[in-house]
Amino acid sequence: MAVKEKDILNRLYFIAGCMFVFGMAVLFKLFSIQFLQGDKYRALANERVIKDVVIPANRGNVYSVNGNLLATSVPKYDIRFDAITPTSARFEKYLIPLSDSLASYTGKSSKYYQKELRRARANKNRYYLLARNIGYSGYMRLRNFPLLNLGAFKGGLIVEQKTKREHPMGGIAQRSIGYERFDEDGNVTRAGIDGAFGVKYLRGSDGHRRKQKIGKGQWKPLSDANEIEPKDGYDVYTTIDVNIQDIAHHALLKQLEEYEADHGCVVVMEAKTGEVRAISNLGRNDNGHYYERLNYAVGEAIEPGSTFKVMALMAALEDKVVDTSTVIDTKLGYKQFYGRGIYDTHGHGKISAARTLEVSSNIGLATIVDQGYAKNPRKFIAHLQDWGLDKPLGLPILGEGEPVIPQPGDKIWSKNALPSLAYGYNLKLTPLQTLTFYNAIANNGVIVKPRFIKEVKELGKVVESFDKVASDEKICSEKTLKEIQDILKHVVERGTGRSLYSPYFSMAGKTGTAQTEYWMKDWKDNKRYISSFAGYFPADNPKYSCIVVIHKPSVKKGYYGADVTGPVFKRIAQKIHTDTPIVDEVEALDVKVASVESEFENYYKTAQTYKTIMPNVVGLPVMDALALLENMQVDIRVKLEGSGVVKNQSVNHNQKLKNNQIVVLKAS
Repeated sequence: MAVKEKDILNRLYFIAGCMFVFGMAVLFKLFSIQFLQGDKYRALANERVIKDVVIPANRGNVYSVNGNLLATSVPKYDIRFDAITPTSARFEKYLIPLSDSLASYTGKSSKYYQKELRRARANKNRYYLLARNIGYSGYMRLRNFPLLNLGAFKGGLIVEQKTKREHPMGGIAQRSIGYERFDEDGNVTRAGIDGAFGVKYLRGSDGHRRKQKIGKGQWKPLSDANEIEPKDGYDVYTTIDVNIQDIAHHALLKQLEEYEADHGCVVVMEAKTGEVRAISNLGRNDNGHYYERLNYAVGEAIEPGSTFKVMALMAALEDKVVDTSTVIDTKLGYKQFYGRGIYDTHGHGKISAARTLEVSSNIGLATIVDQGYAKNPRKFIAHLQDWGLDKPLGLPILGEGEPVIPQPGDKIWSKNALPSLAYGYNLKLTPLQTLTFYNAIANNGVIVKPRFIKEVKELGKVVESFDKVASDEKICSEKTLKEIQDILKHVVERGTGRSLYSPYFSMAGKTGTAQTEYWMKDWKDNKRYISSFAGYFPADNPKYSCIVVIHKPSVKKGYYGADVTGPVFKRIAQKIHTDTPIVDEVEALDVKVASVESEFENYYKTAQTYKTIMPNVVGLPVMDALALLENMQVDIRVKLEGSGVVKNQSVNHNQKLKNNQIVVLKAS
């Protein structure tokens, strides 16, 4: 019996010991949670019920050079109602006035809102939606409704703000103006001006606001004020002129639709400053509509074709390989170079070097370059490198295309590489690179870097300005420059661009027609071309340079540069010339003539003396006499007979004048 009792006691001691150890473990854990790890668990709890919500800063606006809004951040608001926060007395007092206000705003009945708000309160809904995605004026109206105007803690008002980027000009230049977008994984896409300058200028700095979880994934602000206020971004003023942009966009769109082309671009640049006044990039979707899909002008490096012949001839003239009068045998439209045939559209026979460019002879330019540089092709390539054609322009806009200028030793180099380069094949340039070179010709030989931004402002105050970046040296000698300028004028007057000639305003430039995708097996059955035109206007005193490139026009309708892109260039030049005519400014000459000075002094003295009595106007020019009499302090009526100089006046000198008195002046 004693053994059993002892055994039971041992078991009790064991159980009690286990209970004691377990209790101590619980106490230790509680102590650890409370004191050793308290901060950790309190933070974890707060994370589940309270969080910091980012308040995105408003991106700065993007403006045109004439102050028109191109891109802006528009605030949008969701308005919700915490049906539990207001006291019962306050809820009942304002229920009907609030419902009446909501009914006038939405068009639904007041009884509908009375029923819905009572239901929300009964269901303890702390996140009832009143309005979604409304503008600032709507937000200001709703927050002044009865009950809501008491704020978050008394009235249950919950305001959630977000911003939306909008382009007031719609699809015009939308890709070039650009954007900054983040996907769900945080990956960012930055396009155009908005994307290029977003991080440094436009974005601003975000604010923060603390919110509390109120159930079902719904969060409510803890206070009316933000913890950290967002700081809006700066405003960026571009070089874009909305009038020129509109002209360029619609001229390009019209031609793309007419020729059923795949895509195209146009850039208009101010010759002296390099400021881009218009840039339009339009591509076709599956439905045949055109929109700003990609920035082809900046990002698409292509074989330029015949527009490159200007560079080739300039190098040859500069090195004195030929002069403009050198006779070049272009055969009858076909000539072999190193076993490969080169064709011209028409046979031109023996013509001058200048004429080879005017008629855009592939054979002519290939002959000039091959004969001049076959033994030393690097000398020709060196010119292209000196002009910067082998490197990107270094634009702030992302996605600039990489040029390709082959050299001896490269995989794509062969004996035929040099003749091919001469007429724009076997190399790649972006349209904007080609335009930059043509602009240098217009700008008296000085290369200016294309510029899209003029200045950055904050509340109207200039934060940073952007000046033009120009080359220190000219691209060629004055003699070569003048010869090329004359030839480009002749291209329009009597060359491949003669269909564009107008006696009312002058243009200079070069047509281009290049085969594309010619390496594909189906090319013979489905030929594709790139049409282009690059030049400037007016020809003698250039104000603007311009390039137009159109890809894959319908060959049934036409594909030559003069037919497809030339009319776009002409339409732009003509419209700009009509809307913004070139005006010569003449400085005022400070020249004094004694007789004129004396006459003026006498006139001024008379005008100051005679206010109510008749002056002597005999001998004065009619215009001076009328000016004197019409500016007197007496309301008289002057009748004039004749013109020239006053010979007689009906009212004698020094006679007092009366209101409505008639004065007759006779002049001859």
